[in-house]
This record gives sequence, structure tokens and C-alpha cells, in this order.
Amino acid sequence: MTSSTELGPDRMLDVREIPCSTKHGLIIQTFLDLAVGEHFILRNGHDPVPLRYQFEAEFPGTFTWEYVHRLPEDVAVKISKLKAIAGVANVISHSCGTH
Repeated sequence: MTSSTELGPDRMLDVREIPCSTKHGLIIQTFLDLAVGEHFILRNGHDPVPLRYQFEAEFPGTFTWEYVHRLPEDVAVKISKLKAIAGVANVISHSCGTH
């Protein structure tokens, strides 16, 4: 399994082959592990809109979400950490919902 400590020089986290049951948790943990000012590129097989809503609910004002590219089955999003996050308690989801 990939973690943020395994991000290469391209800062890419490719979750297209990661099972849905663990995908959101891995992405969120990667974000939490970032230092303020760092980013990673999330590459997914679909537009991760539900994940963005989760970020907005759990981490408001602490991130930016910029599309690198948006193709039907290949989406890349640059997620940057703007502020430190305090008091994170069990927000890591292990479900992708119904998509």
C-alpha cells in the first residue's frame, strides 16, 4: 500500500488500483501527514467529488483542491495543505460511498 512517506518526486498518489474500502482513508492520511505548504497529486479513476465534500466538512479552510486534469476515467487533483490541523479524531473514512 502507498503512503505519503512513499510519495515520489512527482508527489503522486495513484489510487486507481486501490480497493474502495481503503481508498478514502489512505488519501486522508496522506493529507494529514503533509507539512503545511506541502501538496500531493491525487490520481483517481473518477472525479472524487464525495471526497472533496468530506474534506470541506472535516478540514474547512485547511486545503486547496486544484484539478490537474479531468478525463472521464482519469482525474488528477493537486491537494495542498494550507494550515495545521488540530484535534483530528477518527475522521478517516474507509468507504467510497456508492460511486
